[in-house]
Amino acid sequence: MSHHEKNQILDADGIRRALTRIAHEILERNAGTQDLVLIGIRRRGVPLAQRIAAKIKEIEGTSVPLGILDINLYRDDLSRLGYHPVLRKTEVPFSVTDKKVVLVDDVLYTGRTVRAALDAIMDLGRPKLIQLAVLIDRGHRELPIRADFVGKNVPTSRRETISVLLQEVDGIDKVVIEEAE
Repeated sequence: MSHHEKNQILDADGIRRALTRIAHEILERNAGTQDLVLIGIRRRGVPLAQRIAAKIKEIEGTSVPLGILDINLYRDDLSRLGYHPVLRKTEVPFSVTDKKVVLVDDVLYTGRTVRAALDAIMDLGRPKLIQLAVLIDRGHRELPIRADFVGKNVPTSRRETISVLLQEVDGIDKVVIEEAE
């Protein structure tokens, strides 16, 4: 199945503005950085979490702890997806107990990745609360999960794919929507 690029949803400036707004919303909703931690979901949730953390530091002058979550172990649909997970390390070098955890991912789709991430976080401790920040919410949820902070809502068909390309991983910042032919 080949894909052809349909259109660009966000350019580098659009991504930057979305993340700036998300950083402000996180600070507002949580009344500052007290007990706040960010955890990026591998792969592209990690650079997004790093950028949000940098923006929060810029706004508040305070650094928030940043963790990395690898949820491949927890996916319940791996066998159906037909690939074998690469087990990378989860790096959360702080306690999540009694913390306000903001999970960061690039695209919210079925909710299964987030459900797996919630399981992984609960294995690490008992947070005070968990919030979800995503750059793109494309709809088609299969689980009752919603994002607290959304860069952009993009209604999609199931035939379409959303590609988030980030400088740190892909050498360019843009979000495109593609349609399977």
